[in-house]
Amino acid sequence: MTTNIAPQTNTAPAATRTPTKAAPPVRRKKRNDEELSGSIGSRLLKHIVLIAFGIIMLYPLLWMLVSSLRPNDEIFREAGLWLTTFEISNYTEGWNALQSPFGHYMINSMIVVVGSIIGNLVSCSMAAYAFARLKFRRRNLLFAIMLMTIMLPIHVIIVPQYIIFSELGWVNTFIPLVLPKLLATDAFFVFLMVQFIRGLPKELDEAARIDGCGHVRIFTRIILPLMMPALATTTIFTFIWTWNDFFSQLIYLTDPEMYTVPVALRSFVDSTATSSWGSMFAMSIVSLLPVFLVFLFGQKYLVKGIATTGIK
Repeated sequence: MTTNIAPQTNTAPAATRTPTKAAPPVRRKKRNDEELSGSIGSRLLKHIVLIAFGIIMLYPLLWMLVSSLRPNDEIFREAGLWLTTFEISNYTEGWNALQSPFGHYMINSMIVVVGSIIGNLVSCSMAAYAFARLKFRRRNLLFAIMLMTIMLPIHVIIVPQYIIFSELGWVNTFIPLVLPKLLATDAFFVFLMVQFIRGLPKELDEAARIDGCGHVRIFTRIILPLMMPALATTTIFTFIWTWNDFFSQLIYLTDPEMYTVPVALRSFVDSTATSSWGSMFAMSIVSLLPVFLVFLFGQKYLVKGIATTGIK
């Protein structure tokens, strides 16, 4: 006997079914258009505000650039950026206006900068490794004291330092400007490198110690190659701060032949005679070029070094 099973069909009346309600496509498209236009408007407003603030911040630099191409009698008469005459002679006169060509003072600044960079890289990296990896008595106390020196302004320590260097006969030389860098006196860079080394796994040190490496080989062959972002950040900051330093270089350098760029620029301003503002602005633009190039090509290393040291 065969049994025929008929397929079950949905016999529910059509009136009892509850169809799903879909949003009208016209209303959904209108909502998306409103959100898109709102986001575009907010982004446009942010860009306008940022551009306006950027122009305000760049205006003094642009005005100095324009003023370096103006005659002296027109520099402080015009506050705008429109040039009516071009005085290229400001650059040629400013280059040879002082006792020596301006390139001589740039070489002096470069000597101080290179010595300061080498000193900070060597001394601060060694001090940072000691604070981050070595265990010795009162390490935390000494580290705290080192951090407290960041709060000391240079005006507090410049007098005793000057007395010491004067007794040693080192005034009017580059030694007072370079020697402190070899003693890890910049606590900011020590702290920067300590934070970076603490982020490195200690298993690397333990593996090297098993292979027979001491602290010197661990530091030079393992830690130091991994510290390149922090070292690049230290190099860039040291270059900018030392190149623009005026106070300490004015204190220690008295011979015009030993002047650096900031001190040489001060020689263009004379309180008793006519100041050559056009030449000073022209040489100021020339002195800004190395800083601009260093920041331009080292910006990615600067951001990477700060981002990987835990400094927010």
